[in-house]
Amino acid sequence: MKKIRNTHAKTEILNVINHSDIALSQPDIQKKLGDLCNRVTIYRVLERLENEGLIHKVVNIDGVVNFAKCSGKCSTEKHFHNHVHFNCKQCHSVTCIENVVPDISLPPGFTAQEYNFIVSGICPKCSKI
Repeated sequence: MKKIRNTHAKTEILNVINHSDIALSQPDIQKKLGDLCNRVTIYRVLERLENEGLIHKVVNIDGVVNFAKCSGKCSTEKHFHNHVHFNCKQCHSVTCIENVVPDISLPPGFTAQEYNFIVSGICPKCSKI
């Protein structure tokens, strides 16, 4: 079994993601970390964290890749993210909405194994502005 290293950068990146209510892009993470590590290191750590089942990718409606914490069901073998991602058109935040699962009806012969829903609109924070 391969030993999983726990570096300072990995710990800090995971802390940033775990303490965020929204999914974060690499530039968002880098801004929060300051000079701790460079862009390449952040991308490498994000890839490791995703492979370890600790975070997942969310692509917003603009094509920007964001990263969010995984629920307790994810593992190194499989991610379970069959939930809605809400993309705010005003502040561009991406929020995982865990307790909303759309009902999917596929034609005969199609079997859904996973899906990714992005709903766009205005988030509660921007609705109050």
